[in-house]
Amino acid sequence: MAIEFPPVGFHFKVEILGLDLTDNDIRFSDVGGLTMEMATEEKPEGGQNRYVQKFPVRAKYPELTLKRGLLNDTSIFPWVRDCVENFEISPRNIDVILLNESHEPLRTWHLSNAYPTKWAVSDFSAKSNAIVVESMQLYYQYFTVE
Repeated sequence: MAIEFPPVGFHFKVEILGLDLTDNDIRFSDVGGLTMEMATEEKPEGGQNRYVQKFPVRAKYPELTLKRGLLNDTSIFPWVRDCVENFEISPRNIDVILLNESHEPLRTWHLSNAYPTKWAVSDFSAKSNAIVVESMQLYYQYFTVE
């Protein structure tokens, strides 16, 4: 009987489908926002003041956050700039792929119709020796898991 261990959380890649990506464009240091939750609507119970009823409404997905070291030559930034500055919204599907030790996909999250809503660069400080990190937030409608 083989013992199965949970996968490591640092071996992954992010593919933005429909963009001409380089090897550097799929590498991020952090991915956040792969969460789903149920939105509910509260209704007071008639004659009861101790509690309210909660009814399910829809699934909610927070925005995806991607972080990595700042790159000069990237094909992602023009897409971000077009969406945020020029309001030329062109949604893309995104795959977040968790890899095993052989660099093969273990699990893939397919995010539907994502587009950037925020881009930021880390603070600069002469007192620190940290690299410059860019982060971007992306709205998406939902995800499926394969």
